[in-house]
Amino acid sequence: MLFNSYIFILGFLPITTVVFFYLTRHYSPQIAKIWLTLASLFFYGYWNIAYLPLLVLSILFNYYLGKYIGHAKPQSRHAKALLWLGIGCNLGLIAYYKYAGFFVASLSGLLNLNLLIPTIILPLGISFYTFTQIAYLVDCYRQETKDYDFLTYILFISFFPQLIAGPLLLHSELIPQLEDTKTYTLSFKNLSIGLTWFFLGLAKKLLIADAVAPWANATFENAANASFFQAWVGALSYTLQLYFDFSGYSDMAIGLALMFNLQLPLNFDSPYKAISIIDFWRRWHMTLSRFLRDYLYIPLGGNRYGEVRRYTNLMITMLLGGLWHGAGWTFVIWGGLHGLFLVINHGWRKLNWRLPAVLGWTITFFAVVVSWVFFRASSFQDAMHLLSAMLGGKPIILPSGFQSLLQWLSPLGVQFSNQLVYQGNPKLLILLLLGVVLLPNTQQIMRHFKPNWWWAFAISIVASLSLFSLNRVSEFLYFQF
Repeated sequence: MLFNSYIFILGFLPITTVVFFYLTRHYSPQIAKIWLTLASLFFYGYWNIAYLPLLVLSILFNYYLGKYIGHAKPQSRHAKALLWLGIGCNLGLIAYYKYAGFFVASLSGLLNLNLLIPTIILPLGISFYTFTQIAYLVDCYRQETKDYDFLTYILFISFFPQLIAGPLLLHSELIPQLEDTKTYTLSFKNLSIGLTWFFLGLAKKLLIADAVAPWANATFENAANASFFQAWVGALSYTLQLYFDFSGYSDMAIGLALMFNLQLPLNFDSPYKAISIIDFWRRWHMTLSRFLRDYLYIPLGGNRYGEVRRYTNLMITMLLGGLWHGAGWTFVIWGGLHGLFLVINHGWRKLNWRLPAVLGWTITFFAVVVSWVFFRASSFQDAMHLLSAMLGGKPIILPSGFQSLLQWLSPLGVQFSNQLVYQGNPKLLILLLLGVVLLPNTQQIMRHFKPNWWWAFAISIVASLSLFSLNRVSEFLYFQF
């Protein structure tokens, strides 16, 4: 079930919310918790009920293993063995469903064999709910958890706003809220704030991300023939599509959770305003960055064993972070590029040479766009075709409308033509980019929220425009990861 669908907005959401607070008022929070858990499992199973047992079995396995780890002697060999068993089983689950085909294809190509494997459909949200539970097992080993009841745990993992595409939660962020009786008291303030967050996120997805998606698709599906101008239009279109798609989902998740008096962590903080790659990763997919830092980079040794080890750990972390996003060498290259960028950024900082903010932003944004080309391209060859075009490897032809502004580039070989065929609206892309860089983000806007008629009118307009656009329902990009 998609957040951006009539059945969710007009059916599932109002029914789930009304019944939840009816049960809290007339029966008990425990009954309401059971209802919200069943609703969340229904939400997941609606997409493909065949993978609902897999989710439930994963939850059962990790819950009881977490209990055994928590009851074992702290930091003992027994506790450590149980932890590694849990990590191994969870990673094995992802390896089979997400990477088996990739590994077999890579091995087949390397050894020139004709190895075949049956088509494996990737269960929705498997990366998110599996990594969340790996973090939970590690926290059990560190004696940071309590003896939670199973109902609370299964709702922590399956809570529908964050189940499919995050944010990646820690147990300490949601379970205490699920155990707090205040959570089960109807709050019209939280309902209004939550709906506002939700519709702002829905607008990002439907009115912006889905609008620029065809331009990105047209470019990446015809990468070999893309001109300089089309390559840049396509790369910038995808850069903006991915941001508005995923940050829109994250905004909707925050809003939906708040309607149930639950607060989810922020996942985005204007990442395209970053003036360095380090700054970018503090702003982009913040909960994943936190997971990679706390449960991979630091356990590998972090920066505790010298600069060479630090940079090696950074590269390993980002390579695995790239592989987490998808089973393909383009994702590994994307992760490797960001690992290299981070190594360079940390090395530069040691020199104590500060770049002007504008120059730092320009270099960072260019690096991010280049890396997104690998992230989106269906193959390494397609990515190289586009990068070659973007860097001037093909004749640079611009629309004649730019001639008055860029005539000074003619001696450098730049041509202008009114016959140039391309898909996209570069002026709209520039406006969107300026908006992303200069305007406040959702959380900054929501700091000024007041439940008054002006806000109600503005959000009604946004909601109406979004609902009228539901005739072109599309999946969220991070569903595939």
